[in-house]
Amino acid sequence: MVDENLIKSNERVKAHGEVFTPKRIVKQMLDQPELVESLNDLSTTFMEPAAGEGAFLTELLRRKLSLANRLSTDLKSYEANAEIVLSSLYGIELLEDNVEVLVMRMYHIFSQYYFQAIRKWNGEGSRKVNSSAMTIIAANMQQGDAIKKTTRDGSPIIFSEWKLLPVINGVQKVQRTEYTLDSIINGGEPLDGSTPSGKVEQLNLFGFDDEVDEGPKRRFKSCKLVDIYKEEMEEVKS
Repeated sequence: MVDENLIKSNERVKAHGEVFTPKRIVKQMLDQPELVESLNDLSTTFMEPAAGEGAFLTELLRRKLSLANRLSTDLKSYEANAEIVLSSLYGIELLEDNVEVLVMRMYHIFSQYYFQAIRKWNGEGSRKVNSSAMTIIAANMQQGDAIKKTTRDGSPIIFSEWKLLPVINGVQKVQRTEYTLDSIINGGEPLDGSTPSGKVEQLNLFGFDDEVDEGPKRRFKSCKLVDIYKEEMEEVKS
């Protein structure tokens, strides 16, 4: 068994309490019976508030991408399911170098599974899929302080909800809406002033019950999953 580096330096342990979780512990924790149902749902959301270099998030990604592969019938359906998987995983990490490694690992794992899917269905990869994957990862993996709910410069941590819209004429679209971490935890309004979705469900980060005040500014246009990378905005009328 290869030894794992659970600390980077004694100085980092003293300054930040940084100790990484061993892989065997991560797997044991994710193998708990109460997580089985959630891990068998592509869109069930998970957030790691002290993500480090991604011990939990990368294992979650592997498991959910394996599920996406089993549920897909062709390369096109896998591409959509894989984007849904990415959109369900969120992380906050205080230290910049850890965030850089986390983002790199998430994209590397996505790329590995995508290549396997391309070979399985004898298809061709799409730049749109890769670009949209990177857009989602960059939006969902945030550098900041989960306790203070702020970034390094003191601004609110902002996450995006990627809400799947009804399939029309075989086309699956997604609506991206931004929320501050504080509003996700305490219940509040999205940054574009629209109405938040649904009731609170287990592991649903974006479930709110309260109505919100109107304060529309700008919001993302709904788009196909593979077109997320375009990040097209639309004006919202007040």
